[in-house]
Amino acid sequence: MSEELEASILLVDDEEEFLKVLSERLESRGMKVDTSTTGESAIEKAKARGFDAIVVDLAMPGVDGMETLKHIKSENPDVQIIMLTGHATVDKSVEAIREGAVDFMEKPVDLPKLLKKIEEAKNKRVLIVEKQHEEKIKKILKSKGW
Repeated sequence: MSEELEASILLVDDEEEFLKVLSERLESRGMKVDTSTTGESAIEKAKARGFDAIVVDLAMPGVDGMETLKHIKSENPDVQIIMLTGHATVDKSVEAIREGAVDFMEKPVDLPKLLKKIEEAKNKRVLIVEKQHEEKIKKILKSKGW
């Protein structure tokens, strides 16, 4: 993995200090980072624009990480979501993956592993977008009878 990774990331966690530190670390590596302290605001931000990856804390007051995951995936099934938790259980990680998370990581975050997961998520998103564009081009060509 290169030293700088150009990616657009949404970090979602109710711990503001954690968000500040992690976003600074990601931005120093070339990423554009937006943050949310609630599931509700994360859902709205995810509707408003596309992110290469969304990193969501599992345990948040109000709309928790699992509900945030479900809402975002229902609006955009192709979005790449990485779940974080300080209280990992096998059941929760299985549920998150079943609901569409691409990975489930424990806090404290191992930054090199998170960077690798973000890079993988971005690459997967690029492939999905390319395939969607290819399908659109095929439909246009077919409709023109060329």
